[in-house]
Amino acid sequence: MKPDAGTSIKRADPLLLRRLGQCAYQPVFDAMQAFTAGRDAATPDELWWVEHPSVFTQGLAGKPEHLLAPGDIPIIQVDRGGQVTYHGPGQLVVYCLLDVRRLGLSVRALVTVLEQSVIELLAARDIVAQARPDAPGVYVASAKIASLGLRIRQGRSYHGLSLNVDMDLEPFARINPCGYPGLRVTQLRDLGIDSTVDAAAEDLLPRLGRKLGYACFSRGAGLP
Repeated sequence: MKPDAGTSIKRADPLLLRRLGQCAYQPVFDAMQAFTAGRDAATPDELWWVEHPSVFTQGLAGKPEHLLAPGDIPIIQVDRGGQVTYHGPGQLVVYCLLDVRRLGLSVRALVTVLEQSVIELLAARDIVAQARPDAPGVYVASAKIASLGLRIRQGRSYHGLSLNVDMDLEPFARINPCGYPGLRVTQLRDLGIDSTVDAAAEDLLPRLGRKLGYACFSRGAGLP
């Protein structure tokens, strides 16, 4: 598969882009699980985008030693892959409620689609970014700007990606981000890109949708 490839299936139905605004992590997590459990072969795909209050989330294989000094930031155990990561104000989080089997994508292909969507967003602003085969996500030089974590259940995905836009990066120093001691993180603001979470979402989600094979989009708001 070429690094910039997406699905070869072109869908006539719209992809729903659901704006959640600022929302606590647990209700969104519960809603993702319920949506995935309740969907059937005809359920449309959705991308949810949200900004969370400060929270650490620990993946299924998460090791407690990667939580260095969480302090007063809550820790939530979740069912995605990967280790611990941080979500907070000023970060765009995109949840991918997709029928991966229907889209004809492997898990690896979906990861590549997510990574390449962020890489293209940055390239449009003259920022060179890369994916790493040993550590999913998107990096500018050696600093991570976007993290990925997915769960696939019966051919359907949830969880997704986070892109650091304009946030306080200090909480990343309280963990080994994604299980990597000393991993540096960066954000759009520190790369000279003046953006809001909403503006970043309006750029990233259609890019991602097109790579998933969608040509048209509908809009929604709030949890389903």
